[in-house]
Amino acid sequence: MAIAVEQFFLDPSYRGTLQRQLQERVTDAILAGRFRPGERLPSSRGLARHLGISRITVTLAYTDLVANDYLSSRGRSGYFVSDSAPRPPSFPIPVRTASTVDWTRAIGQRMPEPKILNRPEDWRGYRYPFIYGQTDARLFDHQNWRKCALQALGTRDFAALTEDSYGRDDPQLVDQIIRHILPRRGIVADPSEVLVTMGAQNALWMLAQVLLTQRRTAVMEFPCYPALREILEQSRCNTLDVAVDGQGLPPEDVPPDADVVFVTPSHHCPTSATMPVARRRALLERAEAHDFLIVEDDYEFELAFTNAPSPALKSLDRAGRVAYLGSFAKSLFPGLRLGYVVAPEPLIRELRALRSLTLRHIPGHIQRATAYFLAQGHYDAQVHKMARAYRERRAVTEIAIQTNGLTLAGASGFGGSSFWMQAPDGVQAATLADRLRARQVLIEPAGAFFGTGRDPETHYRLAYSSITVTDIPEGIRRIAEEGRALGHTAA
Repeated sequence: MAIAVEQFFLDPSYRGTLQRQLQERVTDAILAGRFRPGERLPSSRGLARHLGISRITVTLAYTDLVANDYLSSRGRSGYFVSDSAPRPPSFPIPVRTASTVDWTRAIGQRMPEPKILNRPEDWRGYRYPFIYGQTDARLFDHQNWRKCALQALGTRDFAALTEDSYGRDDPQLVDQIIRHILPRRGIVADPSEVLVTMGAQNALWMLAQVLLTQRRTAVMEFPCYPALREILEQSRCNTLDVAVDGQGLPPEDVPPDADVVFVTPSHHCPTSATMPVARRRALLERAEAHDFLIVEDDYEFELAFTNAPSPALKSLDRAGRVAYLGSFAKSLFPGLRLGYVVAPEPLIRELRALRSLTLRHIPGHIQRATAYFLAQGHYDAQVHKMARAYRERRAVTEIAIQTNGLTLAGASGFGGSSFWMQAPDGVQAATLADRLRARQVLIEPAGAFFGTGRDPETHYRLAYSSITVTDIPEGIRRIAEEGRALGHTAA
């Protein structure tokens, strides 16, 4: 029996190749039982004519389906649904019904409500996206990343790709971190002192779980990275805020009874303040005097293009009190979800045991592909390319800010990818952001960094990592124009 060509159609909104879409149409129909074993598919010529695509596209789709045993080829007779193709379930699919569980009682512990930055999902469709932390496709080395990812799929790396490593990390990636990344920060480490993580946020969560209890006190910067506040709330420890100034966290303000201090000295999140070396030494001395530990999130250290970055706290630490966090989120891309912790071996051992309980180990292909990207020099080239582009964008943004009379609230000592801004007097940053959306401009109000009920509603972050140099001046002009209009209304 032949399958009618009219059963095939293409979705113009499908985000993939025509070949892939056609393959999915066939596999979905087989798995749903609409195409049955032994039925003949339309000829490649007839289906191509019906869909308005090339015959070779249909032929390649059919060939892949034969290789995966969804179809079989019978020479001049054409293509048929394979007798050994996956079968639809032999039991009836149950009708979905509403849950009768009282989840307000069933849930034993409620998670903190995530503080999400005011960023639309379709932000790439805006003309002037001053959006932070996303990858600019114009700067990313697609070709060499693809090459490394394919290399990591090869036969030589089959074990790294497929084996259950039982909590171990890819030795090639760990070696690259130790020899390639850490020396730039003045850090020396053994493999036993390094743990690969699913990004910096995963590392922060694990450290909070291992280092904190309900009787211990964690100190965080104010304002701070929103996820850190939520992680500490979930850990049920005691928390204290220390307000940052133009040089980051003041060591003398850390209370003597602190157990763990979470700090971003290289590039404070979100004010961009850089902690001077003297203050870093003072923080380490205070940690030694009062017996507390330090978690150093070396946030955006790779993006140093104005001045050389200061040495990491970890590199100055002689007492083993610092747990150092690094991430590839900004230098490669956030969707990679890959980071690392460097700390004394006893702490790494506990972190590894905790990680083994939750996700066993980081996917092998991700680790090996990143190791190749580092080893073959592509990472260095990528970072240098980003630094050149960011240097230019930052200079243009600074000029536009000055020209249009916008107010800086903080400044970085070495670069980074954003500015910390003050809204005009009497203007709420969230209101300004809402008004700007209608004019194709996106900024990020800073409420999430301050926490519930503590937002002064006067700050926003202005990032230049995802916007072209040519669009920056007009985007800044529109921000200033809307700010003045709202200011006049408030007055």
